[in-house]
Amino acid sequence: MKNFAFTKTNYILLIIGFAIIILGFILMAGDATTEDAFNPDIFSDLRIKVAPMVCLFGFLFEIVAILWPAKKA
Repeated sequence: MKNFAFTKTNYILLIIGFAIIILGFILMAGDATTEDAFNPDIFSDLRIKVAPMVCLFGFLFEIVAILWPAKKA
């Protein structure tokens, strides 16, 4: 059997981390301010505080997923 760099657990954790990052970017998305109308929602706490923290957590989770040790046989 070949020794691979990642195990099944690593890949599962990588997928979870990627989903968390995507969720953070979805939380940041929304209507923008146009020349015709100002949208005050661009300064909501969800878009400028919560969503970036979710993305940061996702990236940190990815680091943990990469460094997760394989079980010794």
